[in-house]
Amino acid sequence: MAQSQVSLKRIGVDKTNSRIVAVTGVSAFVVVFCIVASVSLFGTLLYQNKVIGVKQTAVKQLETNLKARDSLVTSYKAFVSTPQNIIGGSSTGSTGNDGNNAKIILDALPSKYDFPALATSLEKLATTQGVSIKSLGGTDDEVAQDTGAGKVSEPVAVPFELTVEGSYDSIKNLVNAMEKSIRPIQILKTEISGDQQQLSMTISAQTFYQPEKALNITKKVVK
Repeated sequence: MAQSQVSLKRIGVDKTNSRIVAVTGVSAFVVVFCIVASVSLFGTLLYQNKVIGVKQTAVKQLETNLKARDSLVTSYKAFVSTPQNIIGGSSTGSTGNDGNNAKIILDALPSKYDFPALATSLEKLATTQGVSIKSLGGTDDEVAQDTGAGKVSEPVAVPFELTVEGSYDSIKNLVNAMEKSIRPIQILKTEISGDQQQLSMTISAQTFYQPEKALNITKKVVK
């Protein structure tokens, strides 16, 4: 009888130990799970805070850009709507010095490399002054210039060489016309031969164009 009571007590103790082991195991699992989950949630929280911070910065920049855009649009409208342009012509006319200020600026400093258009302008300028063009040389580098478009924000030189013939007065008038041209022409070297009745002049010069600014919208990966 006594032995039977001891066996029952031992069974009870074993069950209690089993419960303790089970409870301890479950508790340890819960604690480890909570730690891992907390670390994961903390990491997610930090990442979300970074994303929110970057978004807030982007929104502030966008608001600044929109204000700048509105100011630019207002200034542009005022700039092109003046009755008289910056060189004294009519902003609504179509001859001589006429044209709105935006057109004048683009004529003075084009946004694209266009050597054929430059050659046409020089031919017109020379013909107007009564000289004949014997040669007009330069490098039509349009492909290479287009490749670098948007990467350079400063004026780019376009060199050319022009040889003309005419009287002394017509040659002088051509030089004066180049100096007063709305498109800047920088004369680097001049060679003149002949007499006052018939002169030959070779000019090594350069003009400029300024590539248009490219608007690049980028994406940022938050890590």
